[in-house]
Amino acid sequence: MQKKITICKTTPDFLLSDGMWKHLYSGKFRAVRLILIILAFFPLFASEPIPPNIPEFYFRFKIENQVELERLTRMISIDNVRNLTVYAYANRKEFASFSGLGYAYEILPHPGKLIESKTAKSAAEMSAWTSYPTYETYLGMMNRFATDHPDLCQIVSAGTSVNGRQILFAKISNHVDTEEAEPEVMLTSTMHGDEVVGYVLMLRLIDYLLTNYATDSRITNLLDSTEIWINPLANPDGTYAGGNSTVFGATRYNSNSIDLNRNFPDPAYGDHPDGEIYQPETSAMVSLAETHHFVLSANFHGGAEVVNYPWETWSRLHTDDAWFQSIAHQYADTAQQFGRRGYFNDVEFNDGITNGYCWYPVHGGRQDFMTYFQNGREVTIEISDIKMPATSTLDYYWEANYRSLIHYLENAQFGIRGIVTDPFGTPLNATITLIGHDADNSEVVTDSDVGDYYRLCSPGTFRMKIESDGFLSEEIDSVVITADRPTIQKFQLKKDCIAGDVNQDGSIDVTDLLRVIRFSLNRTQPDEQEKFPADWNADGNIDRQDIMGIVNVILNSSK
Repeated sequence: MQKKITICKTTPDFLLSDGMWKHLYSGKFRAVRLILIILAFFPLFASEPIPPNIPEFYFRFKIENQVELERLTRMISIDNVRNLTVYAYANRKEFASFSGLGYAYEILPHPGKLIESKTAKSAAEMSAWTSYPTYETYLGMMNRFATDHPDLCQIVSAGTSVNGRQILFAKISNHVDTEEAEPEVMLTSTMHGDEVVGYVLMLRLIDYLLTNYATDSRITNLLDSTEIWINPLANPDGTYAGGNSTVFGATRYNSNSIDLNRNFPDPAYGDHPDGEIYQPETSAMVSLAETHHFVLSANFHGGAEVVNYPWETWSRLHTDDAWFQSIAHQYADTAQQFGRRGYFNDVEFNDGITNGYCWYPVHGGRQDFMTYFQNGREVTIEISDIKMPATSTLDYYWEANYRSLIHYLENAQFGIRGIVTDPFGTPLNATITLIGHDADNSEVVTDSDVGDYYRLCSPGTFRMKIESDGFLSEEIDSVVITADRPTIQKFQLKKDCIAGDVNQDGSIDVTDLLRVIRFSLNRTQPDEQEKFPADWNADGNIDRQDIMGIVNVILNSSK
C-alpha cells in the first residue's frame, strides 16, 4: 500500500496547552509548532540505550517493506504505520527482544505523559464535557445514570481489572429488565489506556441516549428496538496508571504490562496469540460476549482517524467486505461532514476507512475475536489523531462524531432478521447460513433466550439455510435484502423424528394412539421426547387432527 511519510504528525500537539491548542486551529502558533517538531524529534532514528525504570516504551523506526510487519507484530505492539515508518509500544521484555533485531529506533515522548489535563472531581464538573473524569467521578456518573433512569438503564459490572477497578457497562433499552427479541449492540472504549477521547464520548453518548428518550423520535425508536451496551473504560488500570485522580501518566498496556488488544483468542493463531495468560480485563470481555448475543459492536481507540474493519489477522478479505466498507464509510463520511477540514480524511487511508491487515497485521485483537468466534460484526474506530488531546477539544470531537455513533447503532436493525422456534414456539439454538456466501464463521446464530437472529449484509438476493441440532434443516431461496431496511424471515423447524411414534419403538400402533388421546384431553403432559412425535402435523398443538392422522397410519398399515 503506497503511503506518504508524515513524521510525528500528532505528537507535538500533545505539548500544547489548552489555550495554545485553540490558537493552533485558528492558524496561529504555526512557528511554535514547527520549533516543537524540530526540538522534539531531532535527530531522527538514532538507536539509543534502553532507559532504566521505564515499564512501557513508545518509539518509532523504519522498515524496508510491509512484509516485516508480520514478524514485528508478534513481538511488539504496533500503533501506526506511515510510509514504512512504524510507531510502536513495548514493555521491557518486548523492547529487549526488538532491540536485538538491529533496527535503528528513536524513543518518543510517551503520549500519556505530555500534558496534564483538567480532571473533574464530580459529575457537576463533568456536565460541560470539557474534562476527563477522576476514577471516582466515573463510577459516580455510571451509577447515577441508572439511578436517574431506572426504566432505561442498568449498570452491569463485567468484572474487575488487575488492580480491582471496575469494568462497567451501561445496559440501555426501553424495557431494560426484560429479554426481548431485539438486537444487542456493544460499544467499548479505551482498551488502550492512553487513548481517552472515546472514554468521554461514550459517557456522553450514554447521557445523550437517556436524556433524549421520549423527546427525540430517533432516539426513542432506537431504544425501543435495540439493547445497547456501552463500556466507556475497558482498561481502567492503564488510564489511571498515575492514580485515580488523574489521567496523566496513562499507559497503553494494563498494570501487568500487557496489551489487551493482543490478548484475545485469534482466528489464525488460536489461544494466547501473544504468549501471555488471559488478563482479567480480557476474561471479563470474553465472558460477557459469550453470555450475550452481540450482533454488532465497535471498539474505540485513538492515534489515528479511521474506521478499521476485519480482518486484522488474515490478509484475505471478510466475505462481507462490501458491507463492512459500507458501514465504515457511513461513519467516516458523516464525521468528515461535521468535523474540521481533514478530519477522517488522512491521505494514508481510503477516504477514512481501512482494512485492518492492509494497515498492519494484528493477532489477538478483539475485533477479529468478536467477528470470528462470536459470529458478530465489529469494527475498530480510531477517532482522534491525538491520543490524549487538550480537554478544550472534547466538545469538538463529540460534535464531529455523535451523529455517526447514532447511525452506527441503527445498523443493527437492517439485513435479514427473524425468530427460529420449534412447532410449539420454543426458541431454538439455530445457525443461519447464506449458502454460497458465508465463510470463516460469518454465519450467524440465534439468541437461545428468544430465538432471534440478525444477519447484517449488503443488499442482494441470497439462499438461506437454517439448522438446529435434533431438527430438520430448512432452506429458502431468493431472500432479498434491500439497503437500510429489514427483511423478516421467521422459521419453525420440525423435529427430526418419526411423526406418530410417541414411544419411539420404531412402529406406530395403538399404544402411541392412546398416548396422543391422553395428551389431547390433558389427562397427562408429554415430556420433551414425546411431544414432537405426538404432534403428528407439527402445528404446535396435540389435538384431534393428530389423533386422526395416527389412526389413518394404523389402519393403512393393517391392510
